[in-house]
Amino acid sequence: MTDPVFVFGSNLQGRHGKGAALWAVQHRGAIPGCGGGRQGNAYGIPTKRTPWETLPLNEVHCHVLVFLGYARAHPDLQFQVTPIGCGLAGFTPAQIAPMFRDAPPNCILPDEFRAVLE
Repeated sequence: MTDPVFVFGSNLQGRHGKGAALWAVQHRGAIPGCGGGRQGNAYGIPTKRTPWETLPLNEVHCHVLVFLGYARAHPDLQFQVTPIGCGLAGFTPAQIAPMFRDAPPNCILPDEFRAVLE
């Protein structure tokens, strides 16, 4: 069985230097310089414009919707979603988890998000 696609928070510049983004580069084939989307066995969801500037919540939500569309289009894959936006971007699970309320069953949500959604 293959590992699930690792879903991490990224920045639009694709500077994957810390946190889950760095882990995705080191272990799942995320591509430095690629700000979002499928990269190796990873998928980046932008939560920041640059490593220093956080995106507004409505923009993060747009990127989450694109990801959810991708996950629905690939029901043969499993997606391990990290608590995107809740580390370096500074959002809380209460702000981000509702964006995943309609996630398809092939998305494995983090405990922090499931606690908000239950």
